[in-house]
Amino acid sequence: MSLIKVDNAIILAAGFGSRLVPVTYELPKGLVPVRGEPLIERQIRQLREKDISEIIIVVGYLKEQYEYLIDKYGVQLILDPEFAVKNSLASLSCARSYLKNSYILSASNWINDNMFNNAEKRSWCSCVYKTGSVSDLCVTADANGRVIDVTAGAGYDSWVMCGPVFMSKPFSRRFAKKIEEYYKMPGKEDAVWEDAFVDEIHNFDLYTNKQSISNVQEFKTLEELRWFDPGYYRRTQNTMINTIEDVFGVKESKIVDIQNLEAGMTNRSFAFSLNDQSYIFRLPGEGTEELINRKNESEVYRAVKKLRLSDEIILFDEESGYKISTFYENARNTSPHDRGDIELSMEILRRIHQSGIRVAHSFDIDREISRYLALCDERNALKFQDNEETHEKMKLLLEQVQKMHVPDVLCHIDCNPDNFIRLADGSIKLIDWEYAGMCDPILDLAMYSIYSYYSKEEMDELLRIYLERSPNDNEKIRLYIYTALGGYLWSLWTGYKQSFDVEYGDYGMKMYQYAKDFYDLLQQECL
Repeated sequence: MSLIKVDNAIILAAGFGSRLVPVTYELPKGLVPVRGEPLIERQIRQLREKDISEIIIVVGYLKEQYEYLIDKYGVQLILDPEFAVKNSLASLSCARSYLKNSYILSASNWINDNMFNNAEKRSWCSCVYKTGSVSDLCVTADANGRVIDVTAGAGYDSWVMCGPVFMSKPFSRRFAKKIEEYYKMPGKEDAVWEDAFVDEIHNFDLYTNKQSISNVQEFKTLEELRWFDPGYYRRTQNTMINTIEDVFGVKESKIVDIQNLEAGMTNRSFAFSLNDQSYIFRLPGEGTEELINRKNESEVYRAVKKLRLSDEIILFDEESGYKISTFYENARNTSPHDRGDIELSMEILRRIHQSGIRVAHSFDIDREISRYLALCDERNALKFQDNEETHEKMKLLLEQVQKMHVPDVLCHIDCNPDNFIRLADGSIKLIDWEYAGMCDPILDLAMYSIYSYYSKEEMDELLRIYLERSPNDNEKIRLYIYTALGGYLWSLWTGYKQSFDVEYGDYGMKMYQYAKDFYDLLQQECL
């Protein structure tokens, strides 16, 4: 069997690396240092030791931090523009034109002893043997080592795919076409590149390259990284970990069970445990410093503390926006389609609105729309083609509501049903008060409605539940006006956030449609 000269290596480094939070809030996963060396630099060094100089790195999250590698090692960087909403299939699709006799690597792998060569005998995938229950891609091979079956998870004492893959040119050319086909299929938005191989396994000759589990490592949690590199028990050098140490007066090794939480729309957060108590650490998301006044948020938290309906705050830092709060075990987000949840949520809003609590700042939706437009212009954020026309329509609605006599009470504003937390005892807490201020209470209902993607009929019923009576015409008109204005506001907010490469799918479009639809409804039926 003749040897196949290796042409290049493609390193997939676009993803966020949620498994290694909070380290990856400050560093992309490929630059996480392990035993004193960034993961991706170790891979590059090992490849260059085998005279593999053409190295392509697919970047996305914190892409700028990889640029130094161009000068240091002569690598090429290519951008995966969909890194925030898609998985590694999209990343490899971006690099498919580079596929020849190629290694494919994940930037998050640690390879101890150099397993690369300047020439290979055949296409292979690195596999390690794991004992007990495994949730990886479990591999079955025939007597010659050819992969004949791959199953995702539910394995036990199995060889699993872990680490690099080598594809010969005939293999990679056919596989590149398959990737392109697979990428275009509906429902594959979260697919990893291995999925394309698994579905076509009998059409490709891929052999196992069995490695010891000590030679190829994939860190699924910070706990696993700590086990491999004990330095992470005492010198993570991460701002968030250091903050927890200072607040609680503990050593880093006591901070355990760190888990990334599903990102909110404005912020990021992770859970951690300390002395058998769980907490949530919130940090601001991209561009948030221009959106949120943390001093105002802090004022609101102090003001509503006596109501005992907000999350329990351990730390609130007005400068950084860091917040540590108690994590509620066995709690859940409320559902906008569960009558009991809706009624309890409206009861919470009534308590706030009728509390008599006042703060020194207001939420002026006219001012906020103007501010968000300016932010979008500064960032050259994309707007809808008919935005100018829609903006003029919103001005007419603002003029209309300004003529009305409306209450001015403390409002939450960010009334997403996800922010109403149903505790194990059935009670509800309302979290995330960063947009709160003095305003018309009907705005809270409009925000709840558009976050829930309610129809007009569902909004009318929500208003009735909140008021505990039938609404009058003035209240209905205000609800519809705020629905249009709120939809327009959040469509601008989405455009601004997207200018930081943060994706929200069709959220912005749905918000914009609320603005247009309810303007039309008001013209036809109300105004």
